[in-house]
Amino acid sequence: MTEETTIWKGSPSQWLNLGPFSFAGLAVVGLIVGGILAPPAAIVAFPAVAIPIFYAIWRYLKIRCETYELTSERIRVSRGVINQHIDEVELYRVKDTLTLRTWWMRLTGLATIKMETSDRTQPTLEIPAIRGGMELRENLRKCVETQRDRKRVREMDFEDSGDAV
Repeated sequence: MTEETTIWKGSPSQWLNLGPFSFAGLAVVGLIVGGILAPPAAIVAFPAVAIPIFYAIWRYLKIRCETYELTSERIRVSRGVINQHIDEVELYRVKDTLTLRTWWMRLTGLATIKMETSDRTQPTLEIPAIRGGMELRENLRKCVETQRDRKRVREMDFEDSGDAV
């Protein structure tokens, strides 16, 4: 019996927040400029600056508190800023993997790994915008095969050919 070891642990990149951070920055600038150009509106505009700032902080924390861990036996997903939700997928349940690298991900050295699983709670699992995605996918593939051999599990897909009589 081998002991479970951690192979990789990480969280998504804050590059996922580029859009929300940009929106929040523009909102702050717009509210400040509006408050300066229209002094009567400053009573509302300046306190309203807190809303996009808190939105940006929340988005940052949401990504920061999302972690993924690949062990020799499972993938553990932990999400949540206030309340934490932890889910696990056994490696032998991973059916297929897909690596996505959009143009902006290629520029920043990131990748998204999508997995199709036979797990009931997570039939699809996505690890978004991570560094070293190609290496992680290869490690994941090797670990899945090792775990399947160890547990003597094989994945079979049955498709309906439509030739039912």
